[in-house]
Amino acid sequence: MIKRILGNTAIIIIASMIFVSCATNIPKETGSEIAETTPTSSINTQSPLPEKTATPTPVPTPTPTPTPTPTPEPKEPVKVKALYLTGGIAAKNIDHYIDLANRTELNSLVIDIKENGIINYESQIPLAQELSLFKKVYNAKELLKKCHDNNIYVIGRIVVFRDNGLSNKMPEYAIKKPNGNLWKEGNMGSWTNPYKKEVLDYNIEIAKEAVKLGFDEIQFDYVRFPTASSKEVTYGENNPSKSDAIGDFLKRASEEIKNVKDIPISADIFGIVIESDRDGKAIGQLFDEIGINIDYISPMIYPSHYANASNGMFGNGVGQAINGVLFTAPDLEPYNVIYQALLKAKTRISQVPGYKAEMRPYLQDFTIKMK
Repeated sequence: MIKRILGNTAIIIIASMIFVSCATNIPKETGSEIAETTPTSSINTQSPLPEKTATPTPVPTPTPTPTPTPTPEPKEPVKVKALYLTGGIAAKNIDHYIDLANRTELNSLVIDIKENGIINYESQIPLAQELSLFKKVYNAKELLKKCHDNNIYVIGRIVVFRDNGLSNKMPEYAIKKPNGNLWKEGNMGSWTNPYKKEVLDYNIEIAKEAVKLGFDEIQFDYVRFPTASSKEVTYGENNPSKSDAIGDFLKRASEEIKNVKDIPISADIFGIVIESDRDGKAIGQLFDEIGINIDYISPMIYPSHYANASNGMFGNGVGQAINGVLFTAPDLEPYNVIYQALLKAKTRISQVPGYKAEMRPYLQDFTIKMK
């Protein structure tokens, strides 16, 4: 079901179930048989001797069967129906969205932890403290308590590599132009380099801190390379493939976060990578690989962002084929676009052994006027 919500927000929808059956086989105790002996007597004609009594065989004490340690029941995953909130919106209007959740089928909120390079609460991470990369937008503990008191599941969103804060204050961690200058994505600012270990460490530390504060899930966004061409940017030499770099980050992040607390880890991906490996390879989000080491993927299936047959925004004169269906104006057919994209994703996942992630698509609640 798609629900239109006011504001520049998005809904995530999932329906997943885990069936777990367990059986415990407890070995039966075995009894011990006791052998009996027949007493004997000897006759003496001069004086009778007292009758001898057989010494009973000792009864062995049965070895007690150890009581098996009870296995805790697995926690059923939340069937998420969520709204996405920026840090500022969450700080100002959290009561409104809690009330909305209490009155509707919504049960979760996605709230920004780090966006545009700034952590939205008073972080204690040394690098964030040193470089002033946080703002007291909201009190994380108070915000989370309000949500949890109302049985709302809170997903913390971390924008990973598009980081205008760290890349400007530590240019050695940033993506550069071939001439060595800082590369910027137009008005969106600069990016950190996904090949830099220090960048990976920093984002993992933010996630671990957020888990300790009480976020129920960590969701990584912009966990990719920018769409810039190799003529525009350089990442250094002797690097692995982009998809390997992103996959290694997600694997390591998931392991380290779950060592703090075993919570779900998710990632947002471009909707087009379901359809096009060429696009996925360019940004490091190969669909067949990115969901192997995390719990959920959220493809951003925004119909307005697919190519259309116009000469205007996103126009290529043809349109976009999705699961074999050509859409000349995808923005005008949201249901069919989303349906075909999810069908294609489901088919691809079924063909990948060991694919771990379930799908929870992001759905847009806005449109772009087509000319």
